[in-house]
Amino acid sequence: MAGSLEGLKVVEFAGLGPAPFCCMLLADHGADVLRITRPTAPGVEAKVNPADVLARGRRTIPLDLREASGRDAALELIARADVVVEGFRPGVMERLGLGPDVCLARNPRLVYGRMTGWGQYGPLAQAAGHDINYIAISGALHAIGRAGEAPVPPLNLVGDFGGGGMMLAFGLMAALYEARQSGRGQVIDAAMTDGSALLSAMQYGMKAGGRWNNQRGENLLDGGAPFYDTYACADGKYVAVGAIEPQFYAALRERCGIEDPLFDGQMETARWPLLKLRLADIFRTRTRAEWCALLEGSDACFAPVLDWDEAPEHPHNREREAFVTLQGVVQPAAAPRFSRTPAAAPQSERRVALEAALAHWGALQPASAG
Repeated sequence: MAGSLEGLKVVEFAGLGPAPFCCMLLADHGADVLRITRPTAPGVEAKVNPADVLARGRRTIPLDLREASGRDAALELIARADVVVEGFRPGVMERLGLGPDVCLARNPRLVYGRMTGWGQYGPLAQAAGHDINYIAISGALHAIGRAGEAPVPPLNLVGDFGGGGMMLAFGLMAALYEARQSGRGQVIDAAMTDGSALLSAMQYGMKAGGRWNNQRGENLLDGGAPFYDTYACADGKYVAVGAIEPQFYAALRERCGIEDPLFDGQMETARWPLLKLRLADIFRTRTRAEWCALLEGSDACFAPVLDWDEAPEHPHNREREAFVTLQGVVQPAAAPRFSRTPAAAPQSERRVALEAALAHWGALQPASAG
């Protein structure tokens, strides 16, 4: 099986972060993604970098889009594609002569995905930025961090990948589904500001319902609750506890031998600071491995906090084959899992010639034919 998206043809204009992540998701599940990159300098050999995990699963061709020949070649491919993905600032593709109007005129069924931080319009649309900036104006960044301390950047997971690349992938699938009925393509304006705001939908709802406030580190899911936090162990390693529901909180107390009546008022927020101190003292009495032996796999909602080297070796991840090794590079496997059309094992990026790419999509006959 090649995956659920076998037969889907995607032209990707190579960029950074969320757009490549979106195309990696598509390629993981069988889409034929042709990645257009800038040509290297004369005499410089283009090399595949196995550590560029986001580029896996693609065929790559170099095209100079500043030249008419490069643009014409790109349009030949786009005319036979189902999807285009680009992640440049608004207006860049138009200036290259490869904007949505031009491409949809050549291919009316085309779904044209545009990935930006601020969106295609708005006062900030032309400004430079990164994940941290996009999630700042969505409200998400303000909510992440410890009480009384500065907001903490959550890597670039919320803006680039969750609110960006994954949201764009969802948009592409929705537009492709609609195109089956209408026979018409459309443009997807995927902005990381919009996406990170959408990821915060539950928190906005909780705030409206009086169950969340603007004070960082004082809420149910931001480290304010003693039963939803991380704790240091005797060996300096950490564990994560998420015992929100009363029955899971009871299981945590029972397994940890916590009989102190102070812990009876689980949702009395005035007790939370003191309960956190008490729990911190308790978890410092054993090593992480000892806590795993006592709590892991129970209803105490517990897990060890693993680093990048430890996570692939965890027994649960190993049994589910959640990680793979490709050319010596350990990386996450394709997700989610499909019962009937599973994703094939990921392959490295492959560099191909323009003629081969055109022939593969039926624009030209192979050189050896006829």
